[in-house]
Amino acid sequence: MKKLQNYIAGEFVNPVDGEWLDVFEPATGKVYTQSPASTGADVQHAYEAAQSAFPEWSGFTAERRAGYMYTLADLIERDLTRLTKAESCDTGKPIGVARTVDIPRAAANFRFFAGAILHSESTSHDTDGQAINYTLRKPRGVAGLISPWNLPLYLLSWKIAPAIATGNTCVAKPAEVTPMTAYLLGELITEAGFPPGVVNIVHGLGDPCGKAIVEHQNIPTISFTGSTAVGKWIGATAGGMLKRVSLELGGKNPNIIFADADLDQAVENACRGAFSNQGQICLCGARILVEESIAKEFSARLVERTRKIRLGDPSVDGVEFGALVSREHLAKVAGMVDRAKELGGKVLTGGKRYAPDSPRCNDGYFYEPTIITNLDMQCEIQQNEIFGPVVTIATFKNEQTAVELANSTAFGLAAMIWTRDVSRAHRVAQAIEAGIVWVNCWMLRDLRTPFGGAKASGVGREGGTEALRFFTEPKNVCVKL
Repeated sequence: MKKLQNYIAGEFVNPVDGEWLDVFEPATGKVYTQSPASTGADVQHAYEAAQSAFPEWSGFTAERRAGYMYTLADLIERDLTRLTKAESCDTGKPIGVARTVDIPRAAANFRFFAGAILHSESTSHDTDGQAINYTLRKPRGVAGLISPWNLPLYLLSWKIAPAIATGNTCVAKPAEVTPMTAYLLGELITEAGFPPGVVNIVHGLGDPCGKAIVEHQNIPTISFTGSTAVGKWIGATAGGMLKRVSLELGGKNPNIIFADADLDQAVENACRGAFSNQGQICLCGARILVEESIAKEFSARLVERTRKIRLGDPSVDGVEFGALVSREHLAKVAGMVDRAKELGGKVLTGGKRYAPDSPRCNDGYFYEPTIITNLDMQCEIQQNEIFGPVVTIATFKNEQTAVELANSTAFGLAAMIWTRDVSRAHRVAQAIEAGIVWVNCWMLRDLRTPFGGAKASGVGREGGTEALRFFTEPKNVCVKL
């Protein structure tokens, strides 16, 4: 069994304490590799490498930095097959999803931010003819980047790309349950010729590894994607140290279906928006709100469509729905469904574990796509993020009620609206408390736009110029005329 290593100063190194974590393949439930159980000592080693590389890297022209990133994007695309297999093995997601979505988007992230820094702007002000004030934006130093397990390479690249594009170096920690694609990314960074120490990747648990990054006295910038509970701790800790923080946290996203919606599109995208990546996407539409007059028809059609999803071994082409990421997460999802039943919820489809027709998957972490109705909107199932293949359906009478229900949780990450009424679409989109609202679509992303949530879904924005601003510090220069 090959052991993964940390990537520090352009080299692969063992953890300082010599401790390792077992990594399980979700589809089989078996250990397939081990990764470092890094501690504060490893983080310090990575920080020193990043700090040493910072003066040279930040001094490069934008064009030169972009050149390295374009090369890295090309290498990711060249190694599509290898990275796809690693991502599917790591996460349990269907290989077709990894091939067509996750890995191409990782390459796109590096390519987008490489281009963005070649077209940045600065502002200047004529101060009543007495002086010219202009604003520069300078890299902040070493960035601490902590990414989640659901889209491991895509979201790791989403953080690394803007950080290094703007001249920062970084210490990155991928999720401990999905380390493989981050390890392979280190290989490609070396092949792309990056100076040693620009990107450093340490593997390990949130405590102590992630904790050491957040608490490090000399890492001024923290970007985290993960749970709201951990985000609250990071916000409190980093805030006390006056760090700059971006927190992309949980969601309990409403999917609002009005009676005038195109039901074919609404049903198809409600299914896709609920069960893509086994429901393990923060942007999934976990709460479907349907206007009363069409609720019966919509529910029946959604159940019918959901039962057509091809479940199975994620390594098989054509499979649409794979395994959950870990045994612990499977237990959480199953427990939430059991609790929904105790609260009077009616399971329309799903609601139990299943075993794919593949001998290697007998011990995998598989759970059926599940639709539940008849739950009080204030119950824990409707209020708390499940982050799995479980969606609830509730009804509303009018537009005002739809908005009230949509805003009735602590979260505010994303929302969907389905209607043919353009005026209604604009009114409801403006009234919903969420960082992004999709109208008659889902997951249609433009990397130029800011991304992030409201309320308990986080603070700060990523994507486009917002990410470039997050990783840089403004400096005003005043020149007397």
